[in-house]
Amino acid sequence: MNMDYLPELLKGLGTTLELTLVSLFTGLVLAILFTLVLALKVRPLTWLVKLQILLFTGTPLLIQIFLIYYGPAQFDAIRNSVLRPWLSQPWFCAMLALALNSAAYSTLLFKGAIDAVPNSDREACMALGMTNRQALLRVILPHAVRRALPAYGNEVILVMKGSSLASTITLMDLMGYAARLNAQTYDTLTVFTMAGLIYLAMTGVLTVLIRFMEHKVLAFSR
Repeated sequence: MNMDYLPELLKGLGTTLELTLVSLFTGLVLAILFTLVLALKVRPLTWLVKLQILLFTGTPLLIQIFLIYYGPAQFDAIRNSVLRPWLSQPWFCAMLALALNSAAYSTLLFKGAIDAVPNSDREACMALGMTNRQALLRVILPHAVRRALPAYGNEVILVMKGSSLASTITLMDLMGYAARLNAQTYDTLTVFTMAGLIYLAMTGVLTVLIRFMEHKVLAFSR
């Protein structure tokens, strides 16, 4: 294996990590907001959240990236608006697609965790004189987050691996440099094997971190 390729591939590692972290943070914030909307049954926002979930769980991530990056330019109102400088940047469009995609799946995960909280917890909150909103924010949601953490760890890894699709809209991340290196050398097997090993290493590190967090959070909740 030609290790001379490694420095070139690592040039895109920072972009991949940055894209993953920002997408995860943005997606998590959106997922919490969406979950609250669904749990509190805030209309008409509930229907908008359900539509967002339907669109982003029912279509491939690659199509979502293409539509967000190439789609707005088809509309004069958007092309001439203040949004155009943002929506013309590959990094921002890839981050937005990943964040919205992650938010959709995470919302389903968090809402399912909330629904799984025993009715006895809700009844105890009512007995203490809490309103539905107070019970949700102070008791039910924290319990649900602890229940959802193991499954959310898988979503973190999926977002990291999904970030590789950002190279399709010219973003020079790890996969972007791998594609360019492959075009220069035609050494496809070596280039993409090394890129895959880097992703495998990142997945391993993330898995260890997630398991550590699960251990700490779940141990604290006992």
